[in-house]
Amino acid sequence: MNGEKTEDMTANENDDALSEDAKAELEGVPEGLREETAEDAPELAEHDRIAELEEALEAAKQDVLYAKAEEQNTRRRLEQEKTNASAYAATGFARDVLSVADNLERALASIPEELREDEKFKGLVAGLDATGRELISVFGKHGIAPIDAEGETLDPNKHQAMVEIPHDEAEPGTIVEEMQRGYMIKDRLLRPALVGVAKKPD
Repeated sequence: MNGEKTEDMTANENDDALSEDAKAELEGVPEGLREETAEDAPELAEHDRIAELEEALEAAKQDVLYAKAEEQNTRRRLEQEKTNASAYAATGFARDVLSVADNLERALASIPEELREDEKFKGLVAGLDATGRELISVFGKHGIAPIDAEGETLDPNKHQAMVEIPHDEAEPGTIVEEMQRGYMIKDRLLRPALVGVAKKPD
């Protein structure tokens, strides 16, 4: 009897073992592999966590680099705006003063040669000449300079053509008359020169 019970128990145990193996196969994961996966799970999780942290660190580094670049660009822009504000602060005032220079220049040009030689007017003419030179000198100190015009080729960035003048000798497009002097303030146009340009005679 005992022998029969022992055989039955062994058979049951085998059946149970087979049943467990079958279950494992049915689940798609063999028993041994399940045990190895369970053992490796903490290491895999730690590896994934390290990779995640490294990725976050790299993203943070990139954010810092972008922030620094933006800060440098902002600083350069502000410095440039400050420089421009300082360099061109006198632009509006200079434009207003140009009319004074124009009137003085016209007044000097209108004085006949005989009056320049007249002893009564010599002092006045000399004073006007000195004032004109001083005005040009002050302009120069503030970066304001007259534009070359007569004899130059028309440059739309500096000259404004008012009339075409038939001319036998000058090439078409060459400035042959300056009606109003133009000025630059540093590298910017303050006022274009008003000019007449040559064209071929009809």
